[in-house]
Amino acid sequence: MTPLDLGPATATLRDLVTSVSDDQLTLPTPCPAYSVGDLVDHVGGLARAFTEAARKSPAPGSEQGGSGDASRLEDGWRERIASDLGQLADAWRDPAAYDGMTAAGGLDLPGDVAAAVALNEVVVHGWDLATALGRPFAASDTDVAACLAFARPFSTPEAAAERGPAFGPVLPVPDGATPLVELLALLGRRA
Repeated sequence: MTPLDLGPATATLRDLVTSVSDDQLTLPTPCPAYSVGDLVDHVGGLARAFTEAARKSPAPGSEQGGSGDASRLEDGWRERIASDLGQLADAWRDPAAYDGMTAAGGLDLPGDVAAAVALNEVVVHGWDLATALGRPFAASDTDVAACLAFARPFSTPEAAAERGPAFGPVLPVPDGATPLVELLALLGRRA
């Protein structure tokens, strides 16, 4: 697999995270169980977990998955999460990150699959956060194509049991939908 460049997607998400004001933390998001604050905490956790997955050294506590809880946001969380997202992109620039097996969120994964999951999380949660904040969102065609390659196999009726609670139910893809709208529909989001 050609290494993925998580840099553009993480830069977009960093900008969104650092723009969140304290009074926006309680806003709802397209993730039904998450407020903006919960989603931001989840993003911080996934950034650390998938950075360590790239390095083949799972972070303590990452086996529980990436639940979000705004009450865990400490002073300086914007700068910490922005830094962690930068480290995430850097970690996946190392070709060795794609070799062999790794773990994230309590799952053992091949390195290349973990990279695809990480990119998908960053792109889709970037859209979630932008939507919650009423901000525009754009992702590169390359990133969306990589995310679609990851999402499509989990979006068939036969794969319903494998989806678990991580994704919403697959929604119909409108005729003429852009690839981003297709990706979001496959992951249970209405764009």
